[in-house]
Amino acid sequence: MATLDIKNLAKSFGSVDVLHDINLSIADKEFVVFVGPSGCGKSTLLRIIAGLEEVTSGDILIEGQNVNTHAPVERGISMVFQSYALYPHLSVFENIAFPLRVQKLSNSDVKARVGRAASILQLQDKLSLKPGQLSGGQRQRVAIGRSIVRNPKIFLFDEPLSNLDAALRGDMRVELSQLHRELNATMVYVTHDQVEAMTMADRIVVLNAGMVEQFGTPMELYHRPETKFVAGFIGQPNMNFLTAKVTAASAQEVRVDLDGAITLALPLAGDTVQVGDPVDVGIRPEDLRIVEDGGFEMHVDVIERLGGVCIVYGRIGANETRYCASLAGDARVTEGSMIKLASDPANFHAFDRAGRALHRLNVSFETE
Repeated sequence: MATLDIKNLAKSFGSVDVLHDINLSIADKEFVVFVGPSGCGKSTLLRIIAGLEEVTSGDILIEGQNVNTHAPVERGISMVFQSYALYPHLSVFENIAFPLRVQKLSNSDVKARVGRAASILQLQDKLSLKPGQLSGGQRQRVAIGRSIVRNPKIFLFDEPLSNLDAALRGDMRVELSQLHRELNATMVYVTHDQVEAMTMADRIVVLNAGMVEQFGTPMELYHRPETKFVAGFIGQPNMNFLTAKVTAASAQEVRVDLDGAITLALPLAGDTVQVGDPVDVGIRPEDLRIVEDGGFEMHVDVIERLGGVCIVYGRIGANETRYCASLAGDARVTEGSMIKLASDPANFHAFDRAGRALHRLNVSFETE
């Protein structure tokens, strides 16, 4: 069972604390993604798991065994880095075989393992080539092949797709997801790209300033973000926020006043707020629609027509707050115009002054 448990982990560099009380439990054969903005500590956490950084306090357990003092080679892990780190003078075969040569495996074992990895990664016809003769995606597959041949307990990926162009990143996301299913292995993946996280992960760890904001499935994070940070980070385009004031609160409903002009009755649990409290009301751009009457007005500044989707950016309210709506591709809207937007009250989120989410009622979704 290739399980990974992180208990009360903290990491400091001198007087600078970069990770704070991290507690995670990753199941066997699970694909978990660490995501967050630059500087949040996600790569440091991955390097600690790999044994490339020491813990300041806390424990790392692989298959229930504490590995804090184990060297990287003793942990049963294999890591794929952002840079391919291939040997330019060696063939693809020898690049993949390199860790096996270090272990002094027999030629027959090396050939069998490299052949299996090449077959999985569709590199059979590239084995005699040098890295300089390959595309970026093929080079990354060679780097992954070098990890596969080691038969690790856990695969670690540190932003492996960030050097690829957008189209190739999309292709590689699919390939990595297929690879996970084929290898049936535990994988931990670091990225700053929430699209990669949402499309590949079984569960996502959202990190912010060295702390875990939330750990859950992609749909849990999308539909039930526990904090304003998670709500704003997960989803593309980002969630819209407006500051409002609570006018009534109960266990089943929260009423809020927006700009003194619009009152919303939201199906949220209001047991953590009181009348008069400020809250941040959030709505995802894809949950908005154009209406003839009601709703609120937005002055349209910029339109991005992407074919099936039309992304509209503008300003709303007396404070001219930046706002975004994701509409149908053929939406009849022009730059400089005024449109009215509305949404079902069940689509709204709200967050108290500490950034904690008010629980959304009657929201159901598939978690797998």
